[in-house]
Amino acid sequence: MRASAHRLDVADRAAVAAFPHLVESVHKRIDLLMNNAGVALGGTFEQVSADDFDWLMEVNFHAVVRMTRAFLPHLHRSDDGRIVNVSSIYGIITPPGQAAYAASKFAVRGFSNVLRNELEGSSVGVSVVHPGGVATSIAKNARIPASAPREEVERGRKNMEKLLRMQPDEAGEIIVRGIEKRRARILVGSDAKAAALLERLAPVGYWNLLKKAMKR
Repeated sequence: MRASAHRLDVADRAAVAAFPHLVESVHKRIDLLMNNAGVALGGTFEQVSADDFDWLMEVNFHAVVRMTRAFLPHLHRSDDGRIVNVSSIYGIITPPGQAAYAASKFAVRGFSNVLRNELEGSSVGVSVVHPGGVATSIAKNARIPASAPREEVERGRKNMEKLLRMQPDEAGEIIVRGIEKRRARILVGSDAKAAALLERLAPVGYWNLLKKAMKR
């Protein structure tokens, strides 16, 4: 198997449009597209500026749509193509302080589900991934609004980092197994599974239950 690495700005429309042809020139065929690029933004909706909100949506959601539009014609040429879009546990539940991030991840979830239905009967399948707390640097590197109190920001960052427990390689193995089994929905971690179940059982009141559990 041949591997190649390429630098790409997923917010650059022209670069994304040209990218499948570059990949195909190296690997001859394309069977899998995995949209995993993502950024984080702390602060309440009122603290987050319109520019920061749009910046996050551009990377977390619009890039997913843009990459899918660019690669889908090439995936149709595969006899077993697949699109894998990484959402989040915050594409299932909606904690305070995550308005932009949750909005983007719910958008990825909705887009993926519609696309799956539209591609039914074709050679291209769609998986949406909902990781729970994976120990990446996303919380550490999150953009913070200038209007957010520093103490509040640091407290929120530390609380978030405590929840990021699963090692990335373990998460990657779960995702790969899900792709191999052609699963439409891949929940990564016991926290993601518990959140998904709780949201189904109490779609409006689940957050009050989660707050009580976190205080224990």
